Amino acid sequence: MSDAVPDESRLQAEVERLKAEFPHTRDLYREACALLFFRFGVTPTANRLYQLVRRGSMSTPVAVLNAFWAELREKSRVRIEHADLPAELRDAAGELVATLWKRAAGAAEDALQTLRTEVEAVRLAAEASVAAVQTDLARTETALEQRTTTLLTVQVRIKELEQAQAAAAATRNALEGELARAQQALRERDAALAQARADFTAELDRQRTSTELAETCLQAAEKRALLEIERERAAHTRVQRELEVVQQRTARDGERAQAEIQALQSQLGDLRHQAGMLEGRFEAMRASHVAQAQELEFLRQKTSAPGSATSRAPRRAARRSAGPVKAVPKSGVKS
Repeated sequence: MSDAVPDESRLQAEVERLKAEFPHTRDLYREACALLFFRFGVTPTANRLYQLVRRGSMSTPVAVLNAFWAELREKSRVRIEHADLPAELRDAAGELVATLWKRAAGAAEDALQTLRTEVEAVRLAAEASVAAVQTDLARTETALEQRTTTLLTVQVRIKELEQAQAAAAATRNALEGELARAQQALRERDAALAQARADFTAELDRQRTSTELAETCLQAAEKRALLEIERERAAHTRVQRELEVVQQRTARDGERAQAEIQALQSQLGDLRHQAGMLEGRFEAMRASHVAQAQELEFLRQKTSAPGSATSRAPRRAARRSAGPVKAVPKSGVKS
């Protein structure tokens, strides 16, 4: 058998399982010997047994190991019982059958070890491929998250621009309302002025022959009215100019906001297209990962299946070739 060191994690897991099944220290050491020798192909030693089990004193694994080797040598002997055969011939025939069985078991063990090596290489390659796929998957998820963040930022910017455009429209509507009210007030004052002029003309016709003092007062009143009219006209002109400035600024802001919205909408379409492509790659990588995981599970099942089939084949071959040979049964060692 091979003396290569087995997988420590699997070996430790099997020992922990044996600790739960066999509470007695000697039984546990005996089962650990059988586990190392038959399952992992490792020649058990007292130090190795004590490192794995860590129960009792060092004398316990030494005694159990000596009993294990004695029992194994006893069970490996083949006794041939026949009335007409001399004792020397029976012993020689038994030794020959035992040698043949050991060679067959060694060949089967070598084939099993070769198969284990090949399967381990395939498993390592599959794990490396899965790790690479997982790395690509993480990188793709990071890129997708970045694209999603950019898309959310663009959407927030579009909402802000829409709110700014709505605020500008509300300001424009308010200014237009103020202009309409100012124009209405100007029309009312023009009508009042026209009425005042008509009244003034009528009063002037009636008071043409009045005294110079009345005429002077009338001229003063007319001057005041003219000054009031000029002030109103100047106020109307100022309001009209402010309205034009506001309208021009609102128009420029609206055009700039519309251009920016169109640019952001174009960028949003590109980002959605890129996000769709990334999602497609993500789904393809996920499907590849699932397929490789299934292949790895199939290889693991295949690794466990040939072991049992290989261990049964030498036994059937030994029974067919034994003929009248009768093996003396011994108990106490698990394989």
